[in-house]
Amino acid sequence: MRIATYRTENRVEVGVLSEDGSSITPYDLPVERAERGVLALLEPEAALLPLRDVDRPLGFNAIELLAPIPRPRRNIICVGKNYYDHVQEIAEQGFDTTGGGGNVPGAPIVFSKFPECVIASGAPIRWDARVTTALDYEAELAVIIGREGRAIAQVDAMDHVWGYTIINDVSARDVQSNHVQWLLGKSQDGFCPMGPFAVTRDAIDLTDTPIRCWVNDELRQDGNTSLMMFDIPTLIESISAGITLYPGDIIATGTPAGVGAGFSPSRFLTADDRVRIEIPGIGTLENRVKAY
Repeated sequence: MRIATYRTENRVEVGVLSEDGSSITPYDLPVERAERGVLALLEPEAALLPLRDVDRPLGFNAIELLAPIPRPRRNIICVGKNYYDHVQEIAEQGFDTTGGGGNVPGAPIVFSKFPECVIASGAPIRWDARVTTALDYEAELAVIIGREGRAIAQVDAMDHVWGYTIINDVSARDVQSNHVQWLLGKSQDGFCPMGPFAVTRDAIDLTDTPIRCWVNDELRQDGNTSLMMFDIPTLIESISAGITLYPGDIIATGTPAGVGAGFSPSRFLTADDRVRIEIPGIGTLENRVKAY
């Protein structure tokens, strides 16, 4: 099942996409709950939510699509260096700020992005050349947690997953290098395009789901979830060992090879570049870079 968060002329709504993806039927939600997006579906009583009785489902020409979770409750949890070829390309081009070189990490590398950097598919990626001249893209599958837990064992991890969405982990590589950490370089305004939809966990086969990214129609990233070095149950076990995960928490699972920093010379984004990320079963996340 695919879920959309969107704005009509009068309000924010959350709805279910039709099988052909051409229209949306909204849930019957109060305004204040609908504004939380998919978070409204993760509350204990959400299983009883009815779809609103409408004369006809909404078409996309009648709405403005929002990020599935427009304002996450807390920082997005992100995983770095989770695809071997990406580890190699970053090390070879001198952009590894962890000191690990091209070595496979012994445990997941985890950082975060501020909730305020989330934007919808179609919204502009903000580029301020006074801050960065090394703007990069990272196509990622993101996990949406559906059930609270701490010290979650791998064998139980998928019971805590509600579903998935797409994230573009936009990065300022020079800011990362200058500060020798990732938070500032990853959390600039507009640096977390998310969407276009969220899907329930049955919609994705983690053993074989492609992750592809195009820049101006040139295929740059062509990976697969099967190539993760640390799979989703391992990530959930590692992160939750001493940190309680809550419904609505988002875990971005890392990016495959093909980022701009991995080329020689580097191929960073610039004004008016268009980044398109596709994960079958979820949809296509597309954003254009805008200079500010």
